[in-house]
Amino acid sequence: DVRLVESGGGEVPPGGSLRLSCVGAGFIFKNYDMSWVRQAPGKGLEWISGIYPNGEAHYPDSAKGRFVISRDNYANTLYLQMNNLEPEDTAMYYCAAGPINLKYATLDEYVFWGQGTQVTVSS
Repeated sequence: DVRLVESGGGEVPPGGSLRLSCVGAGFIFKNYDMSWVRQAPGKGLEWISGIYPNGEAHYPDSAKGRFVISRDNYANTLYLQMNNLEPEDTAMYYCAAGPINLKYATLDEYVFWGQGTQVTVSS
């Protein structure tokens, strides 16, 4: 079975930090581009970071300087360090496998995806 399991979400005040993790199993993790995407209630899927197997990272302008994606191919784990969180960052966060250069509107367009972890930023 292919699995991607996210963890590390929670509730933090504005300005806080969180580190999300995503463990993959059942596929050759090191061969895949990996991304973090998020979806807030009533909004569409938003790509917030991507990383190639070699560790090269890419971000949209909205995430640059606050979010850092990384991966450990030996541990089959993807990470997202999020700093200076804002209420607008409140969403369900998902990790997903699939080409970074393609823009997907829905999770099921990715090759694999997890069940998500909730991030809430509130005072």
